[in-house]
Amino acid sequence: MTRDKSKRFGARTGTSGKAKKTPGAAPRQPATPAKGWHTNPEPHPVRPGTSAPSLAPRPAFRRPATNLIVLYGFHAVREALRARRRKLLDLYATEAAARRLEGEIASAGLCPHSVTADDLARRLGASAVHQGVMLEALPLEPLDLSDIVSQSGIVIVLDQITDPHNLGAILRTAAAFGVDALVMTERHAPEPAGVAAKAASGGLEHVAIVRVVNLARALEELGDMGYLRLGLDSEAERSLAKVPLRRPLALVLGGEGKGLRRLSRENCDFLVRLDMPGAIKSLNVSNACSVALTLLHAGLAGESTI
Repeated sequence: MTRDKSKRFGARTGTSGKAKKTPGAAPRQPATPAKGWHTNPEPHPVRPGTSAPSLAPRPAFRRPATNLIVLYGFHAVREALRARRRKLLDLYATEAAARRLEGEIASAGLCPHSVTADDLARRLGASAVHQGVMLEALPLEPLDLSDIVSQSGIVIVLDQITDPHNLGAILRTAAAFGVDALVMTERHAPEPAGVAAKAASGGLEHVAIVRVVNLARALEELGDMGYLRLGLDSEAERSLAKVPLRRPLALVLGGEGKGLRRLSRENCDFLVRLDMPGAIKSLNVSNACSVALTLLHAGLAGESTI
């Protein structure tokens, strides 16, 4: 009689082919998943001669695409959940991170996928400081200059800022100062997501972003709209602290290293510098933005907002 081969593979067996049992041990019960969490499917059976798969298969993240925005880090994700300016798709979080964001997750109507820190590191890269949470969402609707709602009467214009950390830091500062909008080029500029969103620490969700093809033309249009256009240049003759200010105002910042391009300079009403009393006369562009906005708010203190 042929022996049933299915009994040869499974639990560890002795010479008799039967599984060993520990006396008095209760049968193991499957863990009950937390309510409201996406759970992984049952693991596949193990074939003879193969290693057992992980009890928790890797999550199925979406593939990178032009119509997909990935946000990670506690503050970036929290503000996206709170603001709800964009379409939210899926949230991936460790149990600890999900507990911290429990209220925001519930308000947004999302059901988080339970993942490990290693899962997120495989998706985002080992250097990403994800803090146990990642959000997949759609990009915000594109805006035109005419869509800017003037409240503070200040916009920031970026002339090919290429470092996403600088973009994120500028967005964070812009949100802190209540800047109406950030104008940046379609090309030669980082995507306002990922690293930039993490550096913005939530500021991305609170500043309108206008992407333009031709920055010189955009500056011309801002001039036609009545904006005072100030280009920041460490070697400019005029000091920002001494230029007569009025609203609405556009602060134009040049790219790392090369500064303002020629056409950008020509479409500014004034080129201005920051007076530095120390030996170094220039700052990183994100730091210069912070100092300039501080001076602008002080200089515009008596001006009414638009």
